[in-house]
Amino acid sequence: MPKPMVRRREARDLAEVAEVLIAVHKSDGYPVEGVEDPQGWLSPDGLLAAWVAELDGHVVGHVAVNSPRSGDEVAYLWSEKSGAAPSQVGVLARLFVASDARKGSAGQHLMDAAASYARANNLRLVLEVLTKDAAAIRLYERLGWQRFGETEHTFAGERFDAVCFVAPA
Repeated sequence: MPKPMVRRREARDLAEVAEVLIAVHKSDGYPVEGVEDPQGWLSPDGLLAAWVAELDGHVVGHVAVNSPRSGDEVAYLWSEKSGAAPSQVGVLARLFVASDARKGSAGQHLMDAAASYARANNLRLVLEVLTKDAAAIRLYERLGWQRFGETEHTFAGERFDAVCFVAPA
């Protein structure tokens, strides 16, 4: 499989990224929210930067880095554990890759882009992943991310167990 090209997301990408998101939700149940308004979910308040992965000119994946917002339990837990100010923390979010593009390491390349951004901006990346998303957990662990806590993700009255990770130093 050819290597995916990763680049900064542009406004013109949102419709195609939304289609990929909806397909990933149908196949994997990720995300548990956001599919009602995928373009809005992909562009939350606090968005710092986002990237897409492309294969053969088509978007196959996405990742974003957000500033911590109210309700970002993972950022609060990391700040409490590490003593880092919220301005020193970035929240890795909205990572997904189309199922037919996963063997080409698109997820790893997207993570690398987010990590480069974080280093350049003196941010420590954290993320929350639902325990049901075992493939994502394996990716984070393979890339050297460390578990540092557990939390619950609540959406539409449902609670989902989640694990908190921090990027390698």
